[in-house]
Amino acid sequence: MPHEMPLIATIVAGLGLAFVFGVIANRLRIPPLVGYLMAGIVVGPHTPGFVADQTLAPELAEMGVILLMFGVGLHFSLKDLLSVRKIAVPGAVVQIGVATLLGLGLAHLLGWSPGAGLVFGLALSVASTVVLLRALQERRLIDSERGRIAVGWLIVEDLAMVLALVLLPAVATLLGGQALGEGADPIAARLDIGVTGVILVTLGKVVAFVAFMLIVGRRVIPWALHYVAHTGSRELFRLAVLAIALGVAFGAAKLFGVSLALGAFFAGMILSESELSHRAAEESLPLRDAFAVLFFVSVGMLFDPMSLVNESLPVLATLFIIVIGKSVAAFLIVVAFRYPVATALTISASLAQIGEFSFILAELGVKLQLLPERARDLILAGAILSILLNPLAFKAIEWMKPYIERRTKGYIRVDAPAEPTAPVAEKRADDDPAEATALSDHTILIGFGRVGSLVGEALRQRETPFLIIEDSDKIVSRAREDGIEVIVGNAAKASILKAANVPGARQLVVAIPNAFEAGQVVGQARAVNPLLEIIARAHSDAEVDHLLSLGANTVIMGEREIARGMIEQIARRLSSAVPDPTPDRLPGDPKPA
Repeated sequence: MPHEMPLIATIVAGLGLAFVFGVIANRLRIPPLVGYLMAGIVVGPHTPGFVADQTLAPELAEMGVILLMFGVGLHFSLKDLLSVRKIAVPGAVVQIGVATLLGLGLAHLLGWSPGAGLVFGLALSVASTVVLLRALQERRLIDSERGRIAVGWLIVEDLAMVLALVLLPAVATLLGGQALGEGADPIAARLDIGVTGVILVTLGKVVAFVAFMLIVGRRVIPWALHYVAHTGSRELFRLAVLAIALGVAFGAAKLFGVSLALGAFFAGMILSESELSHRAAEESLPLRDAFAVLFFVSVGMLFDPMSLVNESLPVLATLFIIVIGKSVAAFLIVVAFRYPVATALTISASLAQIGEFSFILAELGVKLQLLPERARDLILAGAILSILLNPLAFKAIEWMKPYIERRTKGYIRVDAPAEPTAPVAEKRADDDPAEATALSDHTILIGFGRVGSLVGEALRQRETPFLIIEDSDKIVSRAREDGIEVIVGNAAKASILKAANVPGARQLVVAIPNAFEAGQVVGQARAVNPLLEIIARAHSDAEVDHLLSLGANTVIMGEREIARGMIEQIARRLSSAVPDPTPDRLPGDPKPA
């Protein structure tokens, strides 16, 4: 590998090996992120062979965190954030306190100083942004009440960690470390205002950033994106989205001292009020995924596999605090606020891991001579193992939920919160077994977004009996207000399709844009009802072939239908003496089944 190209070498090695190990992991039916972590270990300094640049990889990964948080902000309005403040703020604070105390206890047993124990406990208390959001996105929970609570909880944790990063250098000498040095708040350092002053300055800067975004950003960001959209250039629009996400995040960190992730989140949240937010989310998705993969690779690079052998008992104790201690604390906090068991379990599983802020805190602790390098190794080992175990945590809550509900009946609410924090669907089929529909000889409509809602309106006008399967709480609420029967959940799940009475249905319309998920729906429905008429949508010839091979009768590709519409308009404007040029089939159309 050329010596003078570390950036290219790091990207090529990271993404290339992540792809290889990701495919292997997928083949073995385990989460691809496990493969990404393995790729990081392979290119890390603790294994033989090529070693990627350990300074460039984390910076590339940070871009993934920025873009991911920007995307979440695009789907998370200020109203949503304020709606969960009553549970997210006290919940995150108490959970951080519990995890810190557990970390202090383990540090005491290992013979470390109280200062080391404090930093160690704080590092174990904060969940990884990337892992949490990827877990929620894979389960399509971002728009649900549970997703809003988890993201709100995460934002409070990020704010707490920003405060900790600023305060640690100021209080290092009090905790037994080195004097106030690099990393301290520059304003507080110049003014020499002490710990209380540092806290006030930090809070003031965070408040100033939020106020700036609400007053200035709310006007400038949507205006800039609308201006670019009217140029008609998709390239400029995509560039504008990336410039806004990265620019606001970097400016927030440099000018206001808040985290890059938090700055990007607020940029996305401000932009979510614009009608262009959906398009912005689509344009940033490819880079978001690519850099998120690099995050996992960079984490894997830090891990020394031999630490599992040399420090087995301390590693297990650290993992226990992260996966069990934090989860139990979060569960008890959520149910104490009278939320259902399903919500409490989801929050618990979401927070049962640590990530990027933990690494930053650990590095700062070592630099300030507060934290021994052994503690940093334990934090890295705990992060790797908790990230690997996180998908299993979500699997575990699926079988734990019925047991806990039976054992706690009469003590813990299992239906809905006493005071809902936001309008949500009455019942999610992902949470509980969905009640089977009473409809027969009906149409099942999968997805009720921009395409599905138009199809649904046409079915209503024709008085055709139909139901929809949708997992976005906002869309569900709107559909139910219109009197439409809804099964809430992911249509790719067999239990959801079963509730829709596929054997008794006349036709299935798959209006979701994700061809892979649509393929799962089509395959399952065809196996249950061989005579069912299945209509699906696609965006490419390959997707058309994929869905037809799984049993779809008709697959509509958007570009072809646009071409047909244009040809029809041309035909209408031609003289009636000219033959209609509209062909029955266009070049490349799939052959009739």
